[in-house]
Amino acid sequence: MIRNLLLFIGSLLFSSILIGQTTNADDFYNTDVVRQINVTVKQQNWRSLLDSLRKNGDDYLVGTANIDGQTYTNVGIKYRGSRSFKVGAKRNPLHIKLNFIDKNQGHQGYKSIKLSNSLRDPSMVREVLGFEIARKYMPAPKANYAQVYINKEYYGLFANIEQIGAEFLTSHFGDSDGSFFKCSPDLKSIAGDGCKKNVFAALMYEDDAACYLNNYELVSENGWDDLIQLTKTLAQNPDNIDRILNVDRTLWMLAFNNVLVNLSSYSGRQSQNFYLYQDSMGRFTPIIWDLNLAFGSYKSAVVGSDLRLKQLQELDPLLHLDNEYKPLISQLLQQEEYQKIYLSHVRTILYDNFVNGNYLDRAEALQELIQVPFINDPNRKYALDDFKKSLKSTVGQRSRIPGIKELMGKRTKILKKNQDLRIVPPTITEVMAQKRAQYASTTITDFSIQAKVDKRPQKVKLIYRYDQEDRFKEAIMLDDGKNSDIEAGDGIYTVKVTSGVTKHIEYYIVAENTAAINFEPSNYMYQLHEANLAELN
Repeated sequence: MIRNLLLFIGSLLFSSILIGQTTNADDFYNTDVVRQINVTVKQQNWRSLLDSLRKNGDDYLVGTANIDGQTYTNVGIKYRGSRSFKVGAKRNPLHIKLNFIDKNQGHQGYKSIKLSNSLRDPSMVREVLGFEIARKYMPAPKANYAQVYINKEYYGLFANIEQIGAEFLTSHFGDSDGSFFKCSPDLKSIAGDGCKKNVFAALMYEDDAACYLNNYELVSENGWDDLIQLTKTLAQNPDNIDRILNVDRTLWMLAFNNVLVNLSSYSGRQSQNFYLYQDSMGRFTPIIWDLNLAFGSYKSAVVGSDLRLKQLQELDPLLHLDNEYKPLISQLLQQEEYQKIYLSHVRTILYDNFVNGNYLDRAEALQELIQVPFINDPNRKYALDDFKKSLKSTVGQRSRIPGIKELMGKRTKILKKNQDLRIVPPTITEVMAQKRAQYASTTITDFSIQAKVDKRPQKVKLIYRYDQEDRFKEAIMLDDGKNSDIEAGDGIYTVKVTSGVTKHIEYYIVAENTAAINFEPSNYMYQLHEANLAELN
C-alpha cells in the first residue's frame, strides 16, 4: 500500500503547474500589494438591488470595473456568501464576474474576483495567512487584499481570494474537464427518507443517489457516479482508496485543518468548505476553501457545545480517528502507513510555520500592510483596537474569537509534546549523486544516488523520474556494501538506477522507521533533487 501511495505521489503531485505555490511580483494576487478595484453601476440604489438579487436569486448587476488602472466593461456584480451575507449590511462580500458578457475577458487571465468581508475575523489576516501557509503543501487559492470602491464610494477593504474554477484547475492539474464538486452542504435542508442524518459533505456512502444532492454541488456537467464511487470505495474498500483518491494531498489538507484549528472544514462538525476535483488519472483531490474562520474562529468539532479556548489549544492531532461519520479521517488514519505520513505532515506544518514563530511575524506584516486601508474603511465591522488586539488576545463578548498568538502559541507547545509527534522520524542528510572520480578513465553512465539516514530506518526508498512528463518510479536504497554502496553499516544508503534518454534525473527520498516516516526534501510536492550525467562527469 505504501508503495502505491508513494508512486502515486510521484506520478501526480509533480504533474501540477506550480504557480499556486508562489506569486510573482506583478501577479494580481501578490500578497504584498493592496489592489484597488473601482466598480461603476448606473443604478444609484445599487445596495438594495444587490440585496434583492442575492436574496431572491443569483443574478448580477451589470457595470464597469477598473482594476489597478485597467478598465473592463459589461462585468457582473453581485453579493456572495451564505453566513457572511446579510440583507442591509454595509459591507457584504462581493463576486465580480469579469467575463459576464465577454467570455474571454479577464484581468491577467483571472475571469472572476471573489472578495471576502472576513466574517468573524477582526485581525483580517486569517484567510490571507492561512492560504499562504496552505500553498506550501497543496493546491490552494492565492490571496491578498483589495480596496473596493462602488460609484466612487469607498465600500471597504476585502480579502481578495482566487476563485477555484477552470483557470485554477488548469494551472494545478493541467485540465479542467474532470468531475468537479463544491462540498458545501445545505444546512437548512432536511435529509430525505432513507438518508443518513447530519452527515453533511463527509463523504459518507449512501445507497440512494438522491441523498447526495443536498450536501454536494455539482460544478462540472457530469460526475455524480464518480463521487458515489469515491464514497463507496472509502466505505467498503479503503485498501484501494489510492486508485480513486489522491491520498497524500488529502492527508496534507487534514493535517493543515488540524494544526491551524480550521474547523469550518471537513475536520469540523459540518464537513464543509472544500472542493473535490477528479483529474485525468481518475483520482479526486480535495481543495480547501474559505479560511476566514480558521485559527479557532469556528469552534465546533462535533455535535454539542462549541469548544472552549483550552480545548482548541489542546485539539487532538488524531481528532476523529474513530469517528465513523468522518470516513476521510477514520478510514485513512486507521491504516498505519497513512497515519505515519499524516503525522509527518502535521510535524512539517508545525515546524515550518509555528515553532519558529514565522506565522506571527507574517501576521504582523500583513496587518501593517493593511492598517491604513482598514482605518479608512467606513464600513468596517471592528474597531481599530480590536484589529490590533486580535492577533494576540480574544476579541468579542459573544463570539469570543481567539487571538491568533493566544491560540497558536499554546497549541504549538502542546503539539511539540504530543506523544505521536515527539516520535523521532529518520533523518535524511547528505543527499547526492556520486560524481566521476578525479582522473578516472571510465565515464559515469548510470546514477548512483546516496543519502545518510539515521534514527534506525527500516526502509529507505528513492522515488525518481527522468523527465517531468514521466511517471515516477521507486527503488530500494540499501546500506549493505553491495552494488554502489561502499561500506555496509555506515549509515549511507545507496542505489544505482539506469539513466534515461534525457540523461537527467529528478528525485526525492523517503525513509521509514517503526514509528514515523520522513521525506527529503520535506517540500517534495514542489521541489526535487536533480542530477545529470554531464555534470557528474
